[in-house]
Amino acid sequence: MKTVFIVDDNTTNVVTAKEALDGAYKTYALPSAERMFKLLERITPDLILLDVEMPEMNGFEALSVLKSNEKLKTIPVVFLTARNDPESEIRGFKMGAIDFVIKPFSAPVLIKRIETHIETDKLIKESQMAVRKIRDATINVIANMVEQRDKVTGAHIDRTQKYLSILVNGMIRSGVYADEMSNWDLELLLPSAHLHDVGKIVISDLILNKPGKLTDEEFAQIKRHSAEGERIIDEIIAKSGESGFLLHAKKFAGYHHEKWNGTGYPRGISGESIPLEGRIMAVADVYDALVSERPYKKPFTHEQAVEIIKKDSGTHFDPKIAEVFLGVADDFQKASKAFASAPSIGAES
Repeated sequence: MKTVFIVDDNTTNVVTAKEALDGAYKTYALPSAERMFKLLERITPDLILLDVEMPEMNGFEALSVLKSNEKLKTIPVVFLTARNDPESEIRGFKMGAIDFVIKPFSAPVLIKRIETHIETDKLIKESQMAVRKIRDATINVIANMVEQRDKVTGAHIDRTQKYLSILVNGMIRSGVYADEMSNWDLELLLPSAHLHDVGKIVISDLILNKPGKLTDEEFAQIKRHSAEGERIIDEIIAKSGESGFLLHAKKFAGYHHEKWNGTGYPRGISGESIPLEGRIMAVADVYDALVSERPYKKPFTHEQAVEIIKKDSGTHFDPKIAEVFLGVADDFQKASKAFASAPSIGAES
């Protein structure tokens, strides 16, 4: 059953709307925008009926807050209003409202309006999901093409995405960088991590797959992949107009080898001047490199990898993120074991 919030400080309007909608929808009657935002922390409705004239925070102000929040901005909002002036309607539509219902309203008309908007929103979301599946499939193909050239690192992309998911969810639970992450859409963020090594596509196979330690000159070539990855993603952004998904990907690609103390590459920047995506990926990327076998080294144990990341907190790694890593390290180990026991395919076959 679809869920509708009815937000109105007028009890008569709330009762009328609730009586009209009960049975067809699960409804929540809320006397203020403040109460609505409190409930939105737990429940995401399929549509919000929002009164324009309310004390403390009016409907326009509430809509502005909704549209500024990445997690809430796609919820359809229908204004309930006693106003019947074009200026208010134009203002509301420009802000992102999908309709106006004039009070006092007819129950059958209200139900029909809501049915239409919820069905339209469903069709839009289905279309967006289809586009997202095509996008994710394309990204996976590109990432896998890069990975198949780099036979040394194997399923590195899939592993780092899993570690990244564990770390990000640990940060959310701990409230670390909560303000910065509040508008992140994890359904966009996590798949975008597949492109963090896309710049390797410009690196010679002879260097990528060298069975031994790299020379200084060869390592300098490898280091190009961060800046090249950022450049490639910039080109895609310029040609496609896509921003949200690819902006995360660009930061993962361009900054995951920067270090907290400024000794990383390609820019040599430090501290919080490194985008948060890069600081998070640095931990996931290094953990995978440590516990994985390379031609020039045996894999470290999980315990050794944890100690190295702990020791390098505040030098290589953001200390707040390293602390979260220590709290979820057992989950990293479980994920690592799951990858190790999975059937080998492709480059690792």
